[in-house]
Amino acid sequence: MIIQSSIQAVMDAARVEDVVGDYVNLTRRGVNLTGLCPFHDEKTPSFVVSPSKNYYKCFGCGRGGDPIRFIMEHEHISYPEAIRFLAQKYNIELKETENTEEEKEKKLITDSLYIVNEFAKEYFKDKLFNDEEGRSIGLSYFKERGLRNATIEKFQLGYALNDRDSFTKTALLKKYNIDHLHKLGLTNQSDYDFFRQRVMFSIHNLSGKIVGFAGRILNNQLKTAKYINSPESDIYNKSEILYGLYFAKEAIRKQNECILVEGYLDVISLHQSGIENVVATSGTSLTQKQLQLIKRFTPNIKILYDGDAAGIKAALRGLDMVLEADMNVKLVLLPDGHDPDSFLANQGSDKFTEFITNNEEDFIFFKTRILIDETANDPIKKSIAIRDIVDSISKIPDTFKRSLYIRQCSTILELDEQILITETNKTIRSKSKNKRLEKQEEVPELPVNEDEWLKPKLIQRSDEPNIVQNDAWIERAVCSILINFADKIYDESNRTTIAGFVVAETTELLDFFDIDLYREIILLTKEAIDSGIIPDSKWYISHTDEKIAGFAVNAVSSPYIYASWEKKQMYLQTQKMPNENYIRDVDNAIQRLILKKSTKYIGQLEEYFTSVTEDDKQSEEYTLNIKVYQELIKRRNELAVNLGTVTLL
Repeated sequence: MIIQSSIQAVMDAARVEDVVGDYVNLTRRGVNLTGLCPFHDEKTPSFVVSPSKNYYKCFGCGRGGDPIRFIMEHEHISYPEAIRFLAQKYNIELKETENTEEEKEKKLITDSLYIVNEFAKEYFKDKLFNDEEGRSIGLSYFKERGLRNATIEKFQLGYALNDRDSFTKTALLKKYNIDHLHKLGLTNQSDYDFFRQRVMFSIHNLSGKIVGFAGRILNNQLKTAKYINSPESDIYNKSEILYGLYFAKEAIRKQNECILVEGYLDVISLHQSGIENVVATSGTSLTQKQLQLIKRFTPNIKILYDGDAAGIKAALRGLDMVLEADMNVKLVLLPDGHDPDSFLANQGSDKFTEFITNNEEDFIFFKTRILIDETANDPIKKSIAIRDIVDSISKIPDTFKRSLYIRQCSTILELDEQILITETNKTIRSKSKNKRLEKQEEVPELPVNEDEWLKPKLIQRSDEPNIVQNDAWIERAVCSILINFADKIYDESNRTTIAGFVVAETTELLDFFDIDLYREIILLTKEAIDSGIIPDSKWYISHTDEKIAGFAVNAVSSPYIYASWEKKQMYLQTQKMPNENYIRDVDNAIQRLILKKSTKYIGQLEEYFTSVTEDDKQSEEYTLNIKVYQELIKRRNELAVNLGTVTLL
């Protein structure tokens, strides 16, 4: 593990303009630099680099971060790999903690498995091109499918001989460990070859390393599976792998769309024809882990299915989880009897592209049309179909997107829009309730300790800020001011920083926060201060948590909106410039935060008072809550006066 001082040395040395400048042509514009975003196609520059704050931000696609994040995003590598990448660039020697014997052993085994797979790939490739059986059967098959040598080389295809232990004997002669051959499934427990008389497809992970293989039988007379895959191992979990993603990731990012197909040859043929943003699920149903992989590059998926009945059923199966992931799904059903590979070969790439563009259909509308067509105007079947459609719509997290689907589906279904809205909301509430029951969440009682009045537990938390119905806007404002001015001095008399002031004023309010992200930012700030660190904006931008780093980039790139007085040399005469008002701003934001939380708690107490009986009014709890209520009213009104808002009764 890389020690923290080495990581800090890399962070101190890495200049965002140098790192980004290796990939993007940057032009000076005032104090910042601009260029065309490397993460999406654009003609007008919206990509900004700030040398003074050491971050980049694209106002087109939203990507942003520090130099380390840029390398992670651009090269698709992990945080430690990005640190090593930049350490090499700046000639920094990294110091690492000594791994335990167990960690060393695990790494040694993992490295060995990759090495064995690399050998297997070269072996299968050699047999395809240089063995008579491989050429006559395997290479002939690939040529018949229209694959060129360059494509075969690119995807590292091969052939496994019709021999019980040819591969295993060769591997052992080369001194490869038999246990590793067993672990990877290249050799079975009887020490015979697992793959025999099959064309071979190498399966790569996101960084291009071979994690497994798929073998296709060509002799239809044999009673065996058409495809067999490597078993799962320490380096291969097929539910976390998408075939072809290593070759497709750049095209997916640039075109902002991922085409999903079913077969290995579908992927390869489409790549060869110039359609490179395509992947396959490696013989599994689409999984959450695979969706997460795709979402790293685009939120848009287009799925190509065979046009027969089985293809239609497959299209409807399991796609609700794509909606839950807040991704956009379109479907294309190919003509009956065709898969993408055969249709491409039959029609050519231009007509193929034209067909999928003209026949793509939104998943919700596709599902609505298919299910309603199957009902044959049977009212019972139609009601079941409508409930199925409502269930899918309810899984869409985005409120606006969900409402648009409801509106259009109501027209297709010839059903009143309000009925669909009511049923969708009912389904959403039911699911939320079930989730709470699963987590066995308990609603705590009102506090009975006078010191606990600032720590009520009844506020519903949310991960999706709703600036109308909760306090996300003021929580966000506090965190934005914190990130922009954390290291600035708030009080000269005791050298209190803005970070220290915000932490001191909000710690007791954290259980009241509606948004977990904002609560986490303040908690992390407190931990940093407790450990002797005074964070600044760069500290937040460089954080390893993507959500925190992303919020920080947005906060520093748009801290306020005001006319460019400095650029025009028009300075304010009666007040400070906006970037010098942080003391006033943080005071104002904190007071508004306390006011909002106090008002909300007052409402809870008022609900409590309306529900108590005459006997309850004699209790110690009731008396204490009356005192708390009166104190809250007093404090709320004082804050309202200070803030210049309407006086509250």
